[in-house]
Amino acid sequence: MGRTLRNLFVGGCVVLWLIPLYLLIVNALTPPEKYTGSVDWTPQDLALLDNLRTAWTDAGIGDSVYSSLVYAVVCGAAGVLVAALAAFAVVVLPIPRPAFWFWLIFSGTLFPLQMFLAPLFGLYADANLYDTRLGLMLVYAAWAVPFAFFLVRNQMTTMPPEVTEAAMIDGASFFRIFWRIHVPLMSSGLGAAFIFQFTAVWNDLLFGITLSRSPDVQPVMAALTTLNNAYSSSGPPVILAGALIVSLPTLVVFLAFRGLFLRGVTATAR
Repeated sequence: MGRTLRNLFVGGCVVLWLIPLYLLIVNALTPPEKYTGSVDWTPQDLALLDNLRTAWTDAGIGDSVYSSLVYAVVCGAAGVLVAALAAFAVVVLPIPRPAFWFWLIFSGTLFPLQMFLAPLFGLYADANLYDTRLGLMLVYAAWAVPFAFFLVRNQMTTMPPEVTEAAMIDGASFFRIFWRIHVPLMSSGLGAAFIFQFTAVWNDLLFGITLSRSPDVQPVMAALTTLNNAYSSSGPPVILAGALIVSLPTLVVFLAFRGLFLRGVTATAR
C-alpha cells in the first residue's frame, strides 16, 4: 500500500511537470498570425522552426545563448575550483579556527541576493564594469563559490586523513596533495557542484537585468524578458520558442551527466 501511494505521488509529480512542457511545445508550434490568444491543447500547425528562427536571429537571442554558455561554463568551473581550494584549506591545512572560515564562506548562501544589488550596481558603475562580460563573470564566479564550497567540503571530510599523512611522509607538498590525490578522489563531487552552478548561472535573471543591458552582454534569461517585450505583438508562440531554446542546455547537461550528478550528490551527503 505504501509503495503504491509513493508511486502514485511520483507519477502525479511527473504529470504536473510534463503538462507545462507539453503546452510550451504545442503552442510554440503555432504560427504567430494564427494564435488566437487562448491556450492550444492540440497542435494547430508546424511552425516551430520558423518561430525558433525568429527568436534566434531576428530577436537576437542567439548572442545571449552564447554569452550565457560562457558565463555558466567559465564561472561555474572557476567557482568550483575556488571552492575546492577553500575546502582543502579548511579541512586539510593546519589553519587556525577552521569552523570560523567554514561559516564565513558558507554565509554567502544565507543572505538574499537582493540586498547586494544596490551596492553592487554603484560599485560596477564607478569601476566601469557595468554592462560588461567581465563584470558579470566576476559576480557569477563569486556567487558560485559558497554553495560549491559546502558540497565539496562535505565530501572532503569523508576522506581518511591517513591518505594526506602518507603523502606528506613521502615528501609531497600540499599543492601536489591537492591536485594529485584530492581532486581525482573528489571528481564526482566536483562534477555535481559544477552542474549545480552551471544551472544556477544559466537560470539567473536578477543579476542579468541589473548589471547589463546590451544584447551581446545580457545572459539569456534577461534576453528572454526583452523578447517578451519586443515581440509581444507577435503573440506567445515566438516567446515560447525562445523559452524552449533557453530550457534545452540545462536539460542536456543533466541528462548527459546524470550518473556523475547522482554519484556526486550521494558522496557529498555522507
